[in-house]
Amino acid sequence: MFSIKIRDIRALSEESLKTTLGQLVLELNIERRKIASTGVSSKVVKTREMRRTIARINTILKERGARV
Repeated sequence: MFSIKIRDIRALSEESLKTTLGQLVLELNIERRKIASTGVSSKVVKTREMRRTIARINTILKERGARV
C-alpha cells in the first residue's frame, strides 16, 4: 500500500486521496515509533517510499486546488 504510481494517484478522487493520505501518515508514524523504541530499523526503504508517496499525494492535491 505504501508505494503507489503517479498515474494511479491521478486516477483517484480527492476524497480517496485524502483517505489514503491519512492511512499513510498513520503507518509512517507507527514505523517511526518502532524505530524510536528499538533504535534500529530494518525497513528503511519502506519508510522512504511512504514519505515519497505522501509527497506525491500532497502534490496532486495541491495541483487540483484542494485544501489539505
